[in-house]
Amino acid sequence: MAEHVDPGDPNEVAKALASRLADPVGVFAAPGRVNLIGEHTDYNAGLCLPIALPHATYAAVARRDDDLLTVASVQQDARVEVRLPDIAPGTVDGWASYVAGVAWALREAGHELPGMDLVVDGHVPLGSGLSSSAALICSAALAMCAAAGIDPGRDALVDATMRAEAEIAGAPTGGLDQTASLLGREGHALLIDFRDRTTRQVGWRPRSEGLELLVVDTRAAHSHSDGGYRSRREDCEAAAHRLGLATLREATLADLDRLGDDRLLRRTRHVVSEIERVRQVVAALEQDDWSRVGALFTESHASMRDDFEISCPELDEVVATAVDGGALGARMTGGGFGGSVIALVPADAAASIAEQVGERFAARGWPAPGVLPAPASAGAHEVA
Repeated sequence: MAEHVDPGDPNEVAKALASRLADPVGVFAAPGRVNLIGEHTDYNAGLCLPIALPHATYAAVARRDDDLLTVASVQQDARVEVRLPDIAPGTVDGWASYVAGVAWALREAGHELPGMDLVVDGHVPLGSGLSSSAALICSAALAMCAAAGIDPGRDALVDATMRAEAEIAGAPTGGLDQTASLLGREGHALLIDFRDRTTRQVGWRPRSEGLELLVVDTRAAHSHSDGGYRSRREDCEAAAHRLGLATLREATLADLDRLGDDRLLRRTRHVVSEIERVRQVVAALEQDDWSRVGALFTESHASMRDDFEISCPELDEVVATAVDGGALGARMTGGGFGGSVIALVPADAAASIAEQVGERFAARGWPAPGVLPAPASAGAHEVA
């Protein structure tokens, strides 16, 4: 059977977390995200359409009277301690590097930070492709800014969290995850144009049409800091260079024959067609054409499976099962090589489709998948 993954009650989580510090400044939440469409297009200056999830990571913070940053987690036994001036690439390992990286990036941007104690509690499934890393890094950013009494603005925090993840944590993401976590809005998807980093809110309310966005965590773990993500990014950069373009945003399908390399051709075809699918999904949403949205989801998955080669058997199994069970469409979401699938399903069929997915996984001897509720939720904020 599939397992329901509850986001937890924000006020209860915040109260428990604050009790771990003697004099907390506050507790701050930043959500994970589901990317509706637009995969591996962010670092190609393309278009993406994510929503923020109700599942979040929470960070409680208290000031210290020295220059130490201490980081602890409800999910970990060990506490990490480092002097703020000592943080640099290669000095902090593991999950704590994401938190330490925020302090480093804010200081690099010229902000004065006090010593701090941070305690975090993650409610975004790890390795799920739902950006638990961005939830961690963005909740830490809000907490540190509150402790320092600064407000750099959300756009500046996107920059800082991107630097932290790329240069300290060693995960060169394109900015989609951090932008969605910081700028998400309830009932809306966020259209992001990474050519100029502009954003636009787009209504996303499938429940008003009797539909549900079902998110299935395959439990096939993935990581942005592994080689697969980096190699796809390198392929895209190589293709743009071969075409004489700054990024693949400027490429067209007519350019494919000029590449002279089958792998780069397929990588480019995915990026060019995926950017166009984002445009088409937005247009379909504006016309309430949910069948078209679903069909574009399924087309996107085929492109990621065949051209970008970032799917895996678990992801393909969920997509096939969902579509066979009556979904309007389904696709893997996130960086790939594991993680999660989204399926646009009739609300009255959601439980049945989730059960069918669980049965298929059991028959293959795979761990039971997780199923998450996925209403478009608010971005990073202080928990009252």
